[in-house]
Amino acid sequence: MIDLITIVAATDPSAAAESAGIFKKFGIHPVHIGMQVLSFSILAYVLYRFAFKPVFETMDERNAKIADGLKHADDMKAKLAEAEAEHKAIIAKASQEAQQIVNEARAVAEDKISKSSQDAVARAEEIINKAEQQIELDRKKMLSEARSEIARLVVATTSKVLAKELSPDDKTRFAESASSQLVESSN
Repeated sequence: MIDLITIVAATDPSAAAESAGIFKKFGIHPVHIGMQVLSFSILAYVLYRFAFKPVFETMDERNAKIADGLKHADDMKAKLAEAEAEHKAIIAKASQEAQQIVNEARAVAEDKISKSSQDAVARAEEIINKAEQQIELDRKKMLSEARSEIARLVVATTSKVLAKELSPDDKTRFAESASSQLVESSN
């Protein structure tokens, strides 16, 4: 404000005299005003230098930290979203691999079951064939034993019926004759 008065006073000399009169009229002392302006300027400088400047610097640092924190939070959100997407991809891949393993295990199990079934069928057929062969052998053996027993009985019966003693040659001849008739009748 003093500068404005000084500029106005410098432009018009009669206005300067009038303004000096105005100062006296209102009781304004320019020296006191100058001293107050100087004191206020020093106080403003000291406050700015030692109070406001550190406060502003602290606020700027805090604002920078907050901005860094927000940036870091945004980065973490992006990384979290990326990690979740990767997690989902890994789970999907693991699920797919597990399904493939299950399918392979089923195929292997079906192959083993099929092979076991075929082996069991082959073994059963083999056992059946051996049993049939054994049955045939047993049947032939029984027929042979039955023939010889029947021949012996026929000879014994014939000798009793004829009531005479047969010679060993006659017994053999009757046995062979009976055996041949039995063989012909069984075929």
